[in-house]
Amino acid sequence: MSDLNKLGLADARDALRAGDTTSKELTEACLKAIDGAGALNAFVHRTPEIAMAQAAAADVRLKEGDAPAMCGLPIGIKDLFCTKGVPSQAGSRILQGFLPEYESTVSQNLFNAGAVMLGKLNMDEFAMGSSNETSVYGNAVNPWRRGNDASALTPGGSSGGSAAAVAADLCLTATGTDTGGSIRQPAAFTGIVGIKPTYGRCSRWGIVAFASSLDQAGPMTKSVRDAAIMLEAMCGHDPKDSTSADLAVPDFEKALTGDVRGKKIGIPREYRMDGMPEEIETLWQDGIAMMKDAGAEIIDISLPHTKYALPAYYVIAPAEASSNLARYDGVRYGNRATLEAGDGITEMYEKTRAQGFGDEVQRRVMVGTYVLSAGFYDAYYNRARRVRSLIKQDFENVFAAGVDAILTPATPSAAFGLGEMSDADPVAMYLLDVFTVTVNLAGLPGIALPAGLDSQGLPLGLQLIGRPWEEGDLLNTAYALEQSTGFVAKPGKWW
Repeated sequence: MSDLNKLGLADARDALRAGDTTSKELTEACLKAIDGAGALNAFVHRTPEIAMAQAAAADVRLKEGDAPAMCGLPIGIKDLFCTKGVPSQAGSRILQGFLPEYESTVSQNLFNAGAVMLGKLNMDEFAMGSSNETSVYGNAVNPWRRGNDASALTPGGSSGGSAAAVAADLCLTATGTDTGGSIRQPAAFTGIVGIKPTYGRCSRWGIVAFASSLDQAGPMTKSVRDAAIMLEAMCGHDPKDSTSADLAVPDFEKALTGDVRGKKIGIPREYRMDGMPEEIETLWQDGIAMMKDAGAEIIDISLPHTKYALPAYYVIAPAEASSNLARYDGVRYGNRATLEAGDGITEMYEKTRAQGFGDEVQRRVMVGTYVLSAGFYDAYYNRARRVRSLIKQDFENVFAAGVDAILTPATPSAAFGLGEMSDADPVAMYLLDVFTVTVNLAGLPGIALPAGLDSQGLPLGLQLIGRPWEEGDLLNTAYALEQSTGFVAKPGKWW
């Protein structure tokens, strides 16, 4: 078989089990593709020795007929996941040299299922960003281009390296994390599938924390079926994570029937934003028509507190980040600034954090510290928490009225050029999360999938939001939409 790295999980799994190829051949094809894709800056810590050892072990299991779901399938791991003995920097200078002595629960679950780790993937520093331009490793680059324009585009953030790697066929799939859209937005920008499961479905243990009440891990894949396969392998109750749900993990792949007849799909009127590009509106209307043609019932709904979601998110997330990032002080692990004679512990903290944290991380830590301070705690943080409860209640009311899923755009635009937003107000970048943050605030599952191309040939995505803990039903709805869109476009290789 040729072009093995271009296979998806399901096809590669079937080929391995049929004996048409081996994990060693699959892994070598991906490693070769990574070697030739330095221009994308997607993989930042390569682990070819680990990959080949895991592939050899997987081939033995396959021969013996002991092949779990992900057996022999090469994947990339976002740098936010701690991987034992492998650099895990969260895209930050302050964690340079950090080699964890433990494995994150999600990556361990994937290895238990037989997955092969090709390396660690680029990301925005501490997952703070929407364009992968805050990384200590430099920008990750989108494999897509605007027509004949050679300008480098963002793959989205914070899981930009994961999105670029999957879209460019450097790996079969990758892990991502989503705090306010960091799986779904880059998936939409690169023409792949990304699902954020219900909060608590995947363990957060061993994942470097940004905002603990919002962070969730999820898969970034080439198809909805692949997302179902990988999500099942990632999930499971973890006693080490107090927010991990003690629920059985369904067979998500088995749920993919494509039958959505009689399903009620909600269309929120508040997601029709002023100034939304006509192409996004057209894509949304096309998606609505496809769901209707598939037999779903389309219902207009209201989520009245949507307009408060972004400000509430950008109070809560920085507040939690301020608390979580206080542990990076140069004492226990990671990088420590060089001190001068007479410097004390205060100077060590100040210099280490000033040198170790990038501008965006410093900005969010300062905002978070401000809204948690004694004089502003009630005015900002507690008010944002109350708004969050109202947003969650909006979704609960809609689902209680019988709606099965909600269809929205995934992003307000296609991918933009790297550097194009550098002089913009930071709030302009935050607005890219306008369609995604509500899902995190409410703890709901959401999936983005490619649904078309804009006038410049760049992918555009739609988002489906599901009921809590019903990822199987959400994946099936996405599967039906995927079949209707028939999206098969791939970026032309220039790297």
